[in-house]
Amino acid sequence: MRVPVTEAKGQLTELVRRAEAGEEIVLTRHGQPAVRLVPVEHQPTAEEKRKILEDISERASAKALPGPDAARSQDFLYDDDGLPK
Repeated sequence: MRVPVTEAKGQLTELVRRAEAGEEIVLTRHGQPAVRLVPVEHQPTAEEKRKILEDISERASAKALPGPDAARSQDFLYDDDGLPK
């Protein structure tokens, strides 16, 4: 829905309600799009962020495969002095 800024002044409450409901509201100035009304996305709290990071960490550690240490994965290429074989 396109609405001139001059008309939007009188219907701002209704336009905000419609934008929150998912309708695209574009305010125009001299017939050209000027701004778009969009709902604010939920911003997670510090506690929610911490929980998300804990969940990711738990899932990652559960998926870790046993095997050689990555830091030592190419040791077979070198002799005891650290020189290439």
